[in-house]
Amino acid sequence: MGNWVVNHWFSALFLAVWLGLNVFLFVDAFLKYEKADKYFYTREILGPSLACARASALCLNFNSMLILLPVCRNLLSFLRGTCSFCSRTLRKQLDHNLTFHKLVAYMICLHTAIHIIAHLFNFHRYSRTRQATDGSLASILSGLSHGEKEGGSWLNPIQSPDMTVEYVTFTSIAGLTGVIMTIALILMVTSATKFMRRSYFEVFWYTHHLFVFYILGLAIHGIGGIVRGQTEESMNENHPHECAESFQKWDDHDSHCRSPQFEGHPPESWKWILAPVILYIFERILRFYRSQQKVVITKVVMHPSKVLELQMNKRGFSMEVGQYIFVNCPSISLLEWHPFTLTSAPEEDFFSIHVRAAGDWTENLIRAFEQQDSSIPRIEVDGPFGTVSEDVFQYEVAMLVGAGIGVTPFASILKSIWYKFQHGDHDLKTQKAGHAALNFDKATDIVTGLKQKTSFGRPMWDNEFSTIATSHPKSVVGVFLCGPQTLAKSLRKCCHRYSSLDPRKVQFYFNKENF
Repeated sequence: MGNWVVNHWFSALFLAVWLGLNVFLFVDAFLKYEKADKYFYTREILGPSLACARASALCLNFNSMLILLPVCRNLLSFLRGTCSFCSRTLRKQLDHNLTFHKLVAYMICLHTAIHIIAHLFNFHRYSRTRQATDGSLASILSGLSHGEKEGGSWLNPIQSPDMTVEYVTFTSIAGLTGVIMTIALILMVTSATKFMRRSYFEVFWYTHHLFVFYILGLAIHGIGGIVRGQTEESMNENHPHECAESFQKWDDHDSHCRSPQFEGHPPESWKWILAPVILYIFERILRFYRSQQKVVITKVVMHPSKVLELQMNKRGFSMEVGQYIFVNCPSISLLEWHPFTLTSAPEEDFFSIHVRAAGDWTENLIRAFEQQDSSIPRIEVDGPFGTVSEDVFQYEVAMLVGAGIGVTPFASILKSIWYKFQHGDHDLKTQKAGHAALNFDKATDIVTGLKQKTSFGRPMWDNEFSTIATSHPKSVVGVFLCGPQTLAKSLRKCCHRYSSLDPRKVQFYFNKENF
């Protein structure tokens, strides 16, 4: 537990602040709508479900403001570059962008459920009080005019006893946009499960772009003003604490109380999401511009085990080790973009990727380049984007773990280390690179292209970590993984187990590739 705190204190603090803000916003908004005099008469009809609906709406606005930021990849790459002087703990938070994106999405789902349930109760009470004939305060408020003659001063959106809840839902701006947003959210969440992403990536890819309808719906959801409160002018003529008990005498010539006037709650969602949406639009424009720049394929190599290597050139392309790009092949799909780690070194005059057949898209791509009688397919490239592997040279000792095609990011790293040794780069902190430097004249590896072959098999991780901890008792060791989640769990546990609580002794920092 102590090692976990040492390695993850900033992540835990960040999540605690985020969760605390959600709780604070919900409680603050709930108490506001439960106590505000402006909504006294609204509460007479709706009860506590009014406060639940408005509190969850505020939390939805807050989390919808955050949901796009973790997927602004250019922004994250920029922050990673500007934070190069920051501590490892701060930079590591950028590597959890997709995890935070998912957590925010789950929080949106939670508050959406609360919001929908609260409004189901609200509409039930609207319908019940509109049909009531008992002369109660709630029934009087529900029967206030819906016409323009009295300024449209209605409180209940159900205008007549014959009007159904379904009619109001599908004919009002708030109801219709709410249905559209809920359907879009359900489709996005269900298609983003691990099974769907692995087995039906195209479904996930296309469905996830329904976020456009969610954002647009959120921006105009509050325009309808179904939840209404008393106007400030009306509060002077009918203060609820003075006039609520004498509602039968409203507008009598001997009474100072007049019928209350109501107005819709002004839409606020657009204020929360405006800046992130503008930032995301700028991000997409930049990515589109870069993707349209011409890519020249200089070499195509078909390796065994159906691994395709593409070497390319592109004007103005600049990379760092461990970075990745998004690749599109218009002849296969106009809209599908897939991430691939760069396997070339920054010192080389080209950039390359290795593609393994792992689905319909990759199989079609390999098949397209295998056809000798046709022209080379056109490739579009977006990137490069930063990853955690960029920090590999910040460690004196680095441990690189790749599973299957996951060795590709480390091909770039090992090549770059070799080039740095060849050119006598004195700024290189990493000193333990004997294999890359001394055995470069042997047969090349199938995937990495290095002359030091990859050793396949499952190591005894406890022995590996124990050996490294013994050999480097006062070092900071960077452990880098590109592989499955099960392997990540094992390595993360080993990093915690073999890190010393004394910061002056050996420390293992776990880093995992996330696209």
